[in-house]
Parts: sequence; structure tokens; C-alpha cells
Amino acid sequence: MAFQCQRDCYMKEFVTSVVSCCPAELKHDVNGKKETLKGFNIKLQDTILFPEGGGQPDDHGLIGDVPVVRVTRQGADAVHFVGSPLEEGQEVQVKVDWERRFDHMQQHSGQHVITALAENMFGYKTTSWELGRQRSTIELDTPSVKPAQLQALEEAVNEKIRVHTPVTVQLLSIDDPAVEKVRSRGLPDDHAGPIRIIDIEGVDANMCCGTHVSNLSHLQVIKLLGTEKGKKNKTNLIFLTGNRVLKYAEKSYSTERSLVSLLKTGPDEHVEAVDKLQKSVKLLLKTNLSLLRDMAVVITQNFKNDPRRGNFFSLHKKEGDNEFMNIIANELTTEGTLVFLTVGEEKGPGLFLLAGPSERVAEMGPRVLEMLQGKGAGKNGRFQGKANSLARRGEVEAFLEQQCKQEE
Repeated sequence: MAFQCQRDCYMKEFVTSVVSCCPAELKHDVNGKKETLKGFNIKLQDTILFPEGGGQPDDHGLIGDVPVVRVTRQGADAVHFVGSPLEEGQEVQVKVDWERRFDHMQQHSGQHVITALAENMFGYKTTSWELGRQRSTIELDTPSVKPAQLQALEEAVNEKIRVHTPVTVQLLSIDDPAVEKVRSRGLPDDHAGPIRIIDIEGVDANMCCGTHVSNLSHLQVIKLLGTEKGKKNKTNLIFLTGNRVLKYAEKSYSTERSLVSLLKTGPDEHVEAVDKLQKSVKLLLKTNLSLLRDMAVVITQNFKNDPRRGNFFSLHKKEGDNEFMNIIANELTTEGTLVFLTVGEEKGPGLFLLAGPSERVAEMGPRVLEMLQGKGAGKNGRFQGKANSLARRGEVEAFLEQQCKQEE
């Protein structure tokens, strides 16, 4: 069957009745983690909440005052997952999250017109697409798309918007000869009911289950952001449609205003200003590292010239890198000294190096690694790596110094 959301994509509220209510569980992504939710699967006599399919995510909304977490399709039925039970036979009002719905309508219809014109103009077929949360992607069966082709395609799709191209929905029986004339990637195995055709006048007729605008003018505008290399000699075309373009422009303008304030230049000079800053930073880093290396040599010489020096040397430096630590270790380990060095924030993450006689380093290295909650490895008298926290650096130093005293 075709659901009410497919017969009238613009309907925001709908009265229907509950057919069944069964306890169920749903694996749900919450802040990047999978959680199992306990609730109920609801089947309605009909629905205006679109079940995910055809590359389009499901709708959100309410059944009465109960939020719908997920809508999926099972054969001819739409299954609504909710947190509270509903009585079978109960009459309910269904409301759709219209902002989300209309966004999906814009992106999906936008995909159809881009797909059709990319094939008509350049012979590039669409092999898949994804309606993302912030941007959408069409996978084209070509290793690359030239910039001039991208520009021509964007101009062509927006021209179809400007001339108010109508979009109509047809419901055909599966044996209707007209079905053979439309573009399709095939029907799902559990398909039931009539075939639904989305016809963009003079542009494309495509088999599709999703929700669409009734006229391309409702898309407002389409922006092709660019392309990325896809898998197996394919190209991913990235696009925005409708309200997403307005939000993108608003965000870009806000960023531009911030850069004007930070860089003290107009928008046209931003790239040049950032390039100059990057070159200045690179030069400063190079100078800083050179000074640190010179400092490392001075530090080791002072230690060697100290008549009270023992067989243990420890140093922490907020600024530094692996090369800085290795210069010190190279100078001091020839004296048979155990060297413990760290760089980074005093109680934050950083780098560490333990160097000295091979047997002593191999024995103490794992303990140092454990105390610094780090990752690393050692060989040939060196044990080094990254520390998740240098908060216990003082304990490590005391431990190593005690070990050295015991061996004197």
C-alpha cells in the first residue's frame, strides 16, 4: 500500500487508529553509543510518518502526545517505535516533525533532479546516495567530474527550479507497461502494493518510495559543494538543497565576520592573511626548536660539569619534542647515567623518555609506562612513548631515583 505520507507529502496532522501494540526493543544511537531502548512497536491503520527507505531517513513526530523514536517498514506496514503503550483500536492524532520532513523532501527531490541531469548531460549514472544530517552525497559512476561540468550541472538544476517544474506522483500496478519506461534500481524483496513513480516534468520519471516536493520551486536553490574521490573509480558529489543552503550561507557569513575581526582584513584578503600567518608560525616554530636544541646541549654540559652529579638525571620541560629529549639522552647515557625526561603540561598529556643502561631501562620502563598511563615501547636502552597524564611524574622520578641509589 501507499501510506498517507506518500499520497500527500505536505500533510502535517492526521487522525487514524491503532491496529496493534507489542512490546519491543530498539538499538538506538545516543551520542555515538549504541543503547537498547525498551518500548513498543505500534502499527496504525495508516500513517503520515515516513518509514525509512530509498536512501531517506524516517520521520519523527508524535502519536497523541507520545514521541515516535523510529519508523520502519515491514512489508506493507509501517512500524512506529514508541516508549509508551497505546490501546488497540484507539483513535489517535499523528503529527509529523514538519521541519525535518520538509528538509528530507527538499534533499530527496534535489537528489532526483541532480541524478537525472548528471546522466542526461554527461552520462554519469547514480549508483547510490545518502541523505546526511548536514549535507547529502550522490555516488556517481565515474572516476572524476571536471569543474566545468560541475558548474554546468549546478546551473542546469537551478534553471529547473526557476521555471517552476512540476513534480507529480503516479501509482501504477506492477504489471503496467509504463513501469518499464521509468528509471529504477529495482524493488525491495518484500515490496507490496502498487509501484510509486515520481515524475519531474520533462526531466525524470523514477520509481521511488520517498517524500517529495510537488514543484521544484519549493527547493529554492541547489548548491553543489564539490566532489570527493569515491570507492572503485566512483565520485561522490556533495550537495545542499533549500533551507540547508540558507543555513550554510548564514554559517559561512558568521565565520567570515569572525575572521574579519581576527585577521583585521576584508574577506577577499583572508586567504593571503592566513598564508602569511602560517609562514610566520612555521618560522617561529623552527626558531623555537633551534633554541630548544641549543638549550639541550647547555643542560647536558652543566650536568657533566657538576662535581656532585650522581647516576640519575631528570628533567621536565613544558615546551619540547622527541628530538629535544633525544639530544639530552644521547649526551648523557654515554656516562652510564639513567635519564628520565618529559615534555608537556605538568598534569596533562605529554611525551616521556627513559634512557640509560639497557638492563635497567628494560626493567623499569614498564613500571614508568604504567604510572604515566601511557603507551610506548623500548629497545637498546631507550623506552619512550606518550603519557596520558604527567600528574604522577614526581612519583616516577622518586621511584627511579630510589632504584639508582640502591645500585650505587
